[in-house]
Amino acid sequence: MKVFEDIKNIKGIGEKTASYFNKLGVYNIDELLHYYPRTYLKYDSPCDVTPEACGRIGAFGLRIITDFKWRKVKNLNIGTGYASDGTNRVQLVFFNVPFYKSKLYRGAVYVFRGRLFHDGNTYKMEQPVFFDENEYAALQKGLWPVYRLTKGLSNKVVQRSVERCIVDDLYPELYEEYLPEEDAKEFGLCSRKDALTGIHFPDDEEHAAGCKKRLAFDELITFLMMIKQSSRDNHEKTSDYKLIETALPGRIREMLPYELTEGQKKAYEDIVSDMTGGYVMNRLVQGDVGSGKTIIAFLAMLLCADNGYQSALMAPTEILAVMHYKNLTELVKKASYDINVCLLTGQTPSKERNRIYNELKNGKINIIIGTHALFQGKVEFNDLSLVITDEQHRFGVRQRQSLSLKGKEPHILALSATPIPRTLSIVLYRDMSLSVIKSRPTDRLEIKNCVVNRNYRKKAYEFITNEVRKGHQAYVICPMIESSEGMENIENVIDYSQALRAALPSDIRIDVLHGKMKDTMKNEIMDNFATGNTDVLVSTTVIEVGIDVPNATVMMIENAERFGLAQLHQLRGRIGRGKDQSYCIFINGSDRDEENKRLEILNNSNDGFYIAEEDLKQRGAGDIFGVRQSGNIEFDIADIYDDHELIMMIGDYLDRIYSDEKIKNSLKYKKLFSYAHENMHKFIDFKTI
Repeated sequence: MKVFEDIKNIKGIGEKTASYFNKLGVYNIDELLHYYPRTYLKYDSPCDVTPEACGRIGAFGLRIITDFKWRKVKNLNIGTGYASDGTNRVQLVFFNVPFYKSKLYRGAVYVFRGRLFHDGNTYKMEQPVFFDENEYAALQKGLWPVYRLTKGLSNKVVQRSVERCIVDDLYPELYEEYLPEEDAKEFGLCSRKDALTGIHFPDDEEHAAGCKKRLAFDELITFLMMIKQSSRDNHEKTSDYKLIETALPGRIREMLPYELTEGQKKAYEDIVSDMTGGYVMNRLVQGDVGSGKTIIAFLAMLLCADNGYQSALMAPTEILAVMHYKNLTELVKKASYDINVCLLTGQTPSKERNRIYNELKNGKINIIIGTHALFQGKVEFNDLSLVITDEQHRFGVRQRQSLSLKGKEPHILALSATPIPRTLSIVLYRDMSLSVIKSRPTDRLEIKNCVVNRNYRKKAYEFITNEVRKGHQAYVICPMIESSEGMENIENVIDYSQALRAALPSDIRIDVLHGKMKDTMKNEIMDNFATGNTDVLVSTTVIEVGIDVPNATVMMIENAERFGLAQLHQLRGRIGRGKDQSYCIFINGSDRDEENKRLEILNNSNDGFYIAEEDLKQRGAGDIFGVRQSGNIEFDIADIYDDHELIMMIGDYLDRIYSDEKIKNSLKYKKLFSYAHENMHKFIDFKTI
């Protein structure tokens, strides 16, 4: 058999079983062997029946000391009996397993594995799995894979199918080594064969970690080589839009009620240098929330307009697009300059939409701001020189590509307020030029934070009331829209807003915002809040991106433990945007010490980059058995967080190879480049991430 043959060629897999594998994206033997376990089972030595052993999965060597009684209750066939470890009795309960009757008899000795409970004076196990002593001893000699499954497919079938492929050992092409032997030793890597077989059936945790490292290395080196090549290609593209510096952006800067920070000035200088340098710009401006990235984007668009070219800014939500449109229109109006700025969203009326299409095509519109509506098929530009994506990671790959393809290699500017640790930004944006804005405008005060439990809620309400009495506004964030069965301890905006109306004075105006509302209603609610007609806005995370209401000075986040640190920092960024002191209250609904420790990072700092680094430190190496996908990057086993040290090492290694064309083209690395070329199809074009 060859690795790309249908999995139906594996003994025991017929049409029906193959269809279940297909649902998981597994069609051939190569895909099956690369379908990695999500975790492993470790069969520990049997332990004694004690109170300390209760509440967790354990193995217990027991002798059955009574006959089992079987009875039928409605649709359940229930079997009950008792066993003992020689000291304590355990009640064993089984459901709908009549085929166990012949095995569960008085005097039989098994190792029972499951969760032990202490019910009054009785120890109890429900539906444990059981093994004879020799069978269990064999299971203790390794780790056993647990796979992601779909209905109809059992873990045992996947395990057996993989085992048959490995035992047959008919796929030498899968195990061929592409890395020079001395380089593999430098990284401390096992062989590819050991990695691919050992990841499914490792001897122990250390072996599993070594196999994962090798397989992650194979993915990451392919990926980073693709980025390296993409970066070299991108920096050599000559631009059709040769801009010159003009006076308009400078005039706009002089009109601003504040002076740009040094970070803003440097970012704008970088952009101007790129767009006037003769090559296609591909730049990311990364800045913490409230650092002033948007004005830099506006200046770049005005520079294009003053050169006679068009530009487009794509925002992830209609609320944010409308806000950008209003702010830029106001700037242009103050400058008394003849620039046509338009807004295009999914809510734009048909007649207005057709007018915009025509004026974009004939060049009458200089700047357009919008949502995903910008990359629809009917949108045609006359001379699109600059494409800007705000919070660009929130758009799909094809969406971003569709907009950039509407011009002849336009300049690309991406804005991101998502702080990324330096080690990861080197990977995520390796093929983009990077400008970082760290400082906030000098007239803004640091946000004051506190992490409290639900008992503080009454005081928080009093504090919000006092801020409203001063003429300020507040956000209250809940993780859910409405109540859900089994989630009674998680706050939702529907019920919470009603409770808040009862708790706050009746003259305080409260409104609700969430993602299930129609865009027109969301815009109306945000307009009311922005203009001061609403005092307290109870919302989900729909307000996370870009909403700018300088008068809002309080944010209270319920169930803060349910959000990631980066998302909490983004939410907090909606306040502290004016000259008044702002406050963020994190309500921790969990009693777990680790949650308090995690939230304390936010309590002690407003620096998004520091928070991102601390988040990475807390996560550490992660669960070596966890296999996560990182955003849009389609890794099977590598993880940009867990493997950040390996990423840095591979980056340095490739820098050495690419630094000298003789080394790069040498026979020593021929197999490496062939391997990377054959596997690059597994990843997306990285500049679009």
